[in-house]
Amino acid sequence: MKIALLGTGLMGAPMARRLCGAGHDVTVWNRTRMRAEPLSACGARIADAAAEAVREAEMAVTMLEHGEAVGEVLFARGVADALPRGALLVDMSSIRPAQAREHAAALAQRGASHLDAPVSGGTVGAEAGTLAIMAGGEVMDFERARPLFAPLGRATHVGPHGAGQLAKLANQMIVGISIGAVAEALLLAERGGADPARVREALRGGFADSRILEVHGQRMVERDFAKRAAITVQLKDLRNALATGAETDFDAPITALFEALYASAAEHGFADADHAGLWLELARRNGMA
Repeated sequence: MKIALLGTGLMGAPMARRLCGAGHDVTVWNRTRMRAEPLSACGARIADAAAEAVREAEMAVTMLEHGEAVGEVLFARGVADALPRGALLVDMSSIRPAQAREHAAALAQRGASHLDAPVSGGTVGAEAGTLAIMAGGEVMDFERARPLFAPLGRATHVGPHGAGQLAKLANQMIVGISIGAVAEALLLAERGGADPARVREALRGGFADSRILEVHGQRMVERDFAKRAAITVQLKDLRNALATGAETDFDAPITALFEALYASAAEHGFADADHAGLWLELARRNGMA
């Protein structure tokens, strides 16, 4: 298929490489062209403008930082008008459900289809093609997108437009809150005199075991907070969850607590740390940094 991918950052670049490796005809665009240029080595064409990238695309993928960036690329940079009639726009960014529904309606008026299909799995999943993909939109568009999703991971249709983003918010609530639980528990163990690495190992296989304990717990033990998914990204997603809760008259007190903790982490200089770096904020509060 002819696929355009807009946004070649930490997630978009490995996704583009996997699409090229699957034999698709891929054109990429990024605001900073030099970040997209290495993808020419795997066969991708580099477009100078977002609208140029999608002019002949059967499907266009957006992997951008937030909903405002998606809206700006679609409607201010001319992508929505440049898409061929009948093309499918698959937004794999993490944005608010209401924004996804607005984008779907605006694209439908221009003769294009839309799926909101955010992902979970981070850069590791993007490289390995093991992302969890949560898709909202029409079933026929989801079926049409299966060849696009196949090299990227496991896709599940979860409902109408906006439902993919709701699933991603649920994912990010669980991830963000679980990171905090693991960080606080390991810090308490360390403060009390236990070896946090041995505590983490002891917990594995029990009811407290999880992917978060496995991956993020190991980062905490090793003090490895190099950015994979930043504190700022986790904070953005928790704020999107709270905004969506407000729109639907839903009280989310646990999410609100962790939004405040991640905000405090960002304010204290940890904004660009991996989201496992919430450990740094909790350590700081306890004089253990």
